[in-house]
Amino acid sequence: LEENKALVRRAVEALNERNWALVGELIGPNFVDHNPLPSQTTGPEGLMQSRTALHTDAFPDLQNIIEDMIAEGDKVMVRLAVSGTQRGEFMGIAPTNKRVSWTSIIIYRIAGGKVTERWASTDVFGVMQQLGAIPPLG
Repeated sequence: LEENKALVRRAVEALNERNWALVGELIGPNFVDHNPLPSQTTGPEGLMQSRTALHTDAFPDLQNIIEDMIAEGDKVMVRLAVSGTQRGEFMGIAPTNKRVSWTSIIIYRIAGGKVTERWASTDVFGVMQQLGAIPPLG
């Protein structure tokens, strides 16, 4: 369990550092993303494409902070506090230069020392409100 948790910590740190070579090393060749971004292709290439677009293009200062981590069997769950400034297009929204923050809960499956599957729940509605794409409720 501790090795799996350490692998996920390394992956989150690699994303924060834009260390795409390390991210690529940590993903298994048959990786499946059960919650891909719109237009994300399948496999490890799709994950690398979407993370690069998110972390380099849309939110170049995006940071993920691990708030909680739980491991059981071959799965590791993290609750992330995520924040960044929108400097590029994101889901069809032109750059707003707004700083946004959200929470994501991600479950990773680990096999053979690699991330092989990913399930994510992210407050996309809240992000869209912060960017001004959806008016505030009430």
